[in-house]
Amino acid sequence: MKLKKRSLAIGLVLAGSGSMASADGTCFGNFTPMRGDTVAGSLPESAPFVLSSPHFSQINIAARDVTQATRFDSGNWDMHTVNENGPDAGRFLFTVFETGQAGIQRTDLRTMQTTTIWHSPSASPALDSHRSFDASRWTPWGTFLTAEESWSDPAGPTSHHGRLFEVVNPLAAPADILIKHRDILPRVSHEGLAFDKKNNLYFIDERKDSHIFRFTSVNPQADNGDDFFAAGQTFVLRVGDGTVEEATGAGTWIPLTDMNGIALPGAVIVTDPNGLTAIDGRATPNLPKFLGTDFDRPEDLEIKTLKNGNQMLFVATPTNNKVFSIDLRNDTVKLFASRDTPDMATGAPVGDAFTSPDNLAIDADGNIYIVEDQPGGKQDTWFARDENNNGVAEAVGKWASLTTVGAEASGLYFDPFKSNTAYINVQHPSSKVDRTFMLTTPCLKTKGDNGHDSD
Repeated sequence: MKLKKRSLAIGLVLAGSGSMASADGTCFGNFTPMRGDTVAGSLPESAPFVLSSPHFSQINIAARDVTQATRFDSGNWDMHTVNENGPDAGRFLFTVFETGQAGIQRTDLRTMQTTTIWHSPSASPALDSHRSFDASRWTPWGTFLTAEESWSDPAGPTSHHGRLFEVVNPLAAPADILIKHRDILPRVSHEGLAFDKKNNLYFIDERKDSHIFRFTSVNPQADNGDDFFAAGQTFVLRVGDGTVEEATGAGTWIPLTDMNGIALPGAVIVTDPNGLTAIDGRATPNLPKFLGTDFDRPEDLEIKTLKNGNQMLFVATPTNNKVFSIDLRNDTVKLFASRDTPDMATGAPVGDAFTSPDNLAIDADGNIYIVEDQPGGKQDTWFARDENNNGVAEAVGKWASLTTVGAEASGLYFDPFKSNTAYINVQHPSSKVDRTFMLTTPCLKTKGDNGHDSD
């Protein structure tokens, strides 16, 4: 859709007290932590966020056409990325439809035209259907990955979902888009995807008592997905001996396959209704030989790179209201944030104000943001302060709150080319009009590159 002229809604500050999170001009990390809940429906859906700084602005850059008069759009807009490298880098914003007939849309950030570039040929449970696209991740070689947040429990009938897909030409005209199932990965209920600097691909199974995984390609520097996904080994994370749920401490990566992606003896192999065989990534890590540490509904992933080159993987787990960090130098797992973490607004433990952490994002200064899976009126996005970069947040502060009835915020993503710009979706509102918002702040100068911070 075309960008229409409209006034920018300036965020309201709920708290009259509380220290500023940063002193660096008016960047995203400079805000007054808010207190309390908002009121569902108290702001218009075209400007629904209560923001923690008067310097922050929001503008609606895309809205769902519920009648689908101009394009296919099944709704439930989820996570974001831009084309982070290659031709016209930074021009296009991608998001996906987390529905029974999944799809992918692309917004041209120059013209503000939004186009559905691909959608499933039919709705679930048809055998040619694609269900619940969630992740949006740009690859190091310049393509787009998404995956299905849908997989079967071991005791039930085998699903034909749980797949990872690559759009190999994401900048092409919709009629020419080519999407490929990358079947070397085990089947799981996907959400977060993240690449480290060695091009290991991390993923999760989004379910209670499930797991965190890593895929290591035999050709990590491949310049195309055919070569990257041709062969490689999948591992599951085990912390300690694997018997303690959501354990912290030293972790190890337990192989589920050999270097060619072939299941190791004893792994659970399933055949889906389309006749395709795969490793069951949900059942296999529960076996003693492959035991992985249980996490309660691992969801989004984000990797933070420090200036010294070290990297930390962050994992949101909403069931028990926790976010974990994993130091990828030594695979040490720490509890990054929880209800025991101090609230920046009060200094006391944040308590049940911090509920169902779901999405994660990282700004140009390396700050981590935590987006709750809560309905409008209760849904908050939190800024996490970790000044010494040890993987444990000193405090969290309420940074934005959503008021749209029936909706949750999803897909917060900080533009790697414009440090004063971020994007966030409003998903599944009662009105059925999903929306994408551009959040801005006047500050362009930052302390470091996107995803980097001091060591």
